[in-house]
Amino acid sequence: MDLDPGQDRFKICKTAFFMLFFKMRHEEFEPPEELRDIIKCFWYNRIDSEELQSSFEVLPDGYAEIIFHFGSACSIFDNGSLQALPSPFLMGLLNQPVLFNTKNRLEIIGIRCFPWTVFDLLGLPSGKYGVRIFEHPIAQLQSTLNQCIHADRIDDALAHVTQYFLNARPRIAIDSTLFKAGSAMREANGAMPVSQVAAAAHATVRTLERKFKQSSGHTVKDVSGLIRFEQVRNQLWLYPNSSIAGLAHELGYTDQSHLTREFKRYSGATPAAFARKAKDGNKQ
Repeated sequence: MDLDPGQDRFKICKTAFFMLFFKMRHEEFEPPEELRDIIKCFWYNRIDSEELQSSFEVLPDGYAEIIFHFGSACSIFDNGSLQALPSPFLMGLLNQPVLFNTKNRLEIIGIRCFPWTVFDLLGLPSGKYGVRIFEHPIAQLQSTLNQCIHADRIDDALAHVTQYFLNARPRIAIDSTLFKAGSAMREANGAMPVSQVAAAAHATVRTLERKFKQSSGHTVKDVSGLIRFEQVRNQLWLYPNSSIAGLAHELGYTDQSHLTREFKRYSGATPAAFARKAKDGNKQ
């Protein structure tokens, strides 16, 4: 398979894993300065499958994403049956892999958000949601975006999405405590104890936990665990020969067994099995 210039970045996007058998295009776009405390990036994927129906698995990471999709229908496997997904839908923090189904060509515009900002951004109540269907004025963008995508005007589509959030930004109050805590967690790759995260945010542990639960539906430990898993996952995907014991030490796990338990909890596979699959996929 000929690799796209952006494919290394594609491999570490939440929706990237186990999709290397598709023909694809991936681009990422940094948000304007005014949105960087809320949105990590905007991204576009086009997935072309030669099969009439194809499935792909999405692994957890430390972000929540608003997903617009175009072209083929997109469905999720839920309790053994397919559930069609509207556009847009919200992919919150996952605690296990999710299996999606599509047909032929699927195009996606994603807004990758910090989990402590996404619910305030949409004006929705927080909660421990994986994939969530919601009603929101943002859905009015679908028609305009569909026209842009159909005409292959990806930049125009992303400009519309960006402008929507720039217009919404003045109505969103970002808690500086959460911003400081989130920045500290990200800089530490999820390996910072809760007490140190609270100190970095100039808050007590109790106050930080309360604010985190209210904003994201999750505890600081929940999100830190996903951020740390994300680092291991990315490293093994890009460099499948990496030492698992070395990663455990680098990322502050108690030992290799601790890393293996946590990795299996989120991915359903051991780090060694995941690395083998990554090695096989990267040969395609």
